[in-house]
Amino acid sequence: MKTLHLLRHAKSSWDHTGLSDRERGLNKRGVRDAPRMGVALAQRMAPMSIAVSPARRAQLTLTGLCQGWPVLGDQVHCTEEDLYTFSCGDLFQWIAGQGDTPGALFIIAHNPALTDLVNMLTGQYSLDNLPTAGYIELALQINHWRNLQQGCAVLEYSLFPKQLNEH
Repeated sequence: MKTLHLLRHAKSSWDHTGLSDRERGLNKRGVRDAPRMGVALAQRMAPMSIAVSPARRAQLTLTGLCQGWPVLGDQVHCTEEDLYTFSCGDLFQWIAGQGDTPGALFIIAHNPALTDLVNMLTGQYSLDNLPTAGYIELALQINHWRNLQQGCAVLEYSLFPKQLNEH
């Protein structure tokens, strides 16, 4: 059994039109939601290493998670170039290529790749759209990441910023 934790980056800013897609930061809502999701996720799970897209908005989402979940900041996180993708197939290949040591992977990446991945791995239309800063936990009926396949997952848990109290 493997567990896959997926988080879409928080809401990005379009204020600076001259920036490339990779360089866009977070808007006001994104800056607010990332720490709130960190607080909520800290109540659900132990901190773990996170693989994160190199895009600035994804990196800032990780920073925000750590603000709300301080012990998460003590973990070693890794920036993975392959996670800067909008393709479900690319994410699938990256996950399937991971070594078998970790029983769980936590990824911060982008849509539509994440939404499509959830639907493909569950083998059904489980999710219309993973919202910004939205989190999904999948239980995978596999023993090795290389055995990843369509329909191998069960959606165990989801948490979206709109479900959190405004405090």
